[in-house]
Order: sequence, then C-alpha cells, then structure tokens
Amino acid sequence: MLDAEQVIRSSALLRGASEAVIASVAGIARLRHYPRGTTLFLQGERAEAFGIVAKGWIKLFRVSASGKEAVVRVFSAGETFGEAVALRGAAFPVSAEAATDCAVLWLDSARLMALLQDEPAIAVSILTSTFVHLHELVGQIEQLKSQNGAQRVASFLAGLSKADTGAETVTLPYDKMLVAAQLGIKPESLSRAFVRLRDEGVTIRQNEAHIADVAALRAYSEADPADAWARRV
Repeated sequence: MLDAEQVIRSSALLRGASEAVIASVAGIARLRHYPRGTTLFLQGERAEAFGIVAKGWIKLFRVSASGKEAVVRVFSAGETFGEAVALRGAAFPVSAEAATDCAVLWLDSARLMALLQDEPAIAVSILTSTFVHLHELVGQIEQLKSQNGAQRVASFLAGLSKADTGAETVTLPYDKMLVAAQLGIKPESLSRAFVRLRDEGVTIRQNEAHIADVAALRAYSEADPADAWARRV
C-alpha cells in the first residue's frame, strides 16, 4: 500500500525535508494509479498539478505536425515531472503516458503556491529539481552528439545496475521499442547495438541483460568514439 508521506519523503523533490513539511505537502496530494498505456495529460493542456512518480515508469513525449513521436524523457519512482509549467499555470509542452503500470502522486499547483507562503523551503527544493531536469536534458543532448548507438545502450544498461563493478543481471524496465526511442535510435539499431555489446560482455535474453563487468561497460560507454578511428590510422 503506497503512502503519500512515504512517497514524498523518498522523492528527489523533498528528500530531507522536515516531517512537518512532508505532512503539509501530503495534505494537498492525491494518489492515482494508471494501467500501462494510459494517457496522463496531452501536449497543450493547461498544467494545474505536477506529479511525483510513486511506482512504475512515466514517458514524456512530443508529437510533431507530421504525427511522429519523439520521447523526451522517461521517469521512474521518486522523480518529479511538470513542476515548472504547473507552477506557472502554463500549458504542458509534452504529453505523458504510463510506460508501465504505475502510480503518481499529484500536487495541485494552486494549493502548493499557497503552502509556499508558510514553507518557503519548498520553493528551494522545486528550484533545485528544475535545475536537475535542465542538467539532465543537457546531458541527453551531449550523449546524442558524442556517443554512438552502442555506447548509448551501454550507458543505459550500466545505469540500471546497482553495482559499481563486477557481474550483474538487470531487467529492462519497459519494452525495447521505448528503450530505442528514449536513446534516439531506431529499433533495428537497438538490435545491432545488443549484438555489438556481446564483445563488451553483455548478453541479452528477452527482457534481461547479463553484464559481465559493470565498470568495464560504463568505461566503454564513456570512451571517445574517435579513439577507435585514430587507432585505425
């Protein structure tokens, strides 16, 4: 059974906040459960609340005029989304969908703004969270420009690991189509990347990946692809 205070306490937004602050925020929160594939909100809708992922995975995406979908980010338990636009009462620049069965704790922006007058420390937490999102987006852009497809997949798999080194088996948190979209590659390129990563000690079986050495895989993901070309000259 999910508890609002526990979700807030373990979230990136208010981790470390006082129990009084957590209780106050929990008082304006509402927990909702969503089956996989459910639309949480659509691009262009006015944002009146923002969410903390309590369980599962949420996909944020944009749809172009031609109907093509571009995945912006996938969020997991403890992460927040939509706070910047919700507190401004602006329109969502993206759509959100449940990538798996999930639960979201929604915080009403109008009620939270009223709460900020008594608890200004919450505003600092929200500003920090917004900065983290910006930093992550910059990291995604850097990854797209500096890493090849196999390295992006390697980084994704290493990021699923809880270990710093040694062997580990990780489970893909959602379907491979979404993994490919999140990494900015085509599904067939994802399959080729899995084949390429065999040389780096990765074995894929259905939705599981066995990593022979997490540290070595992480080092491969961070290597400069230009080095391989330099060695051929």
